[in-house]
Amino acid sequence: MSTNVETPSSAMDSVKWLVAIALLAGAVVGNYMYADQSVLLRAIGVVVAVAAGLGIAATTEKGRTFLAFAKEARIEVRKVVWPTRQETTHTTFIVMVATAIMALILWGLDGILFRAVGFLTGLEI
Repeated sequence: MSTNVETPSSAMDSVKWLVAIALLAGAVVGNYMYADQSVLLRAIGVVVAVAAGLGIAATTEKGRTFLAFAKEARIEVRKVVWPTRQETTHTTFIVMVATAIMALILWGLDGILFRAVGFLTGLEI
């Protein structure tokens, strides 16, 4: 398990974040401004700009921390024992039956309370 130690960001990290944000904003604005161009060209431009922005953001301290976290999370997901299809089906069926039973109980309780309040107040509908 890794420990989080706050390190001060360098001035270069701030510049990198500004460039990354500018690339992402440029992708949005460029896609809007060149609406008359081919959709394929605009899509390629947006993908390239977003990839470049994310690549630059990944070189910052926070970006490296995020990538390390993502790698650790991927390792942990591989350790998970996922249920089989049969276990999932059985559990889903049990949840559905329990939900239906609770719905019937609450429906009956609502009907009883509605009639009791109507009887006590004399405002039966």
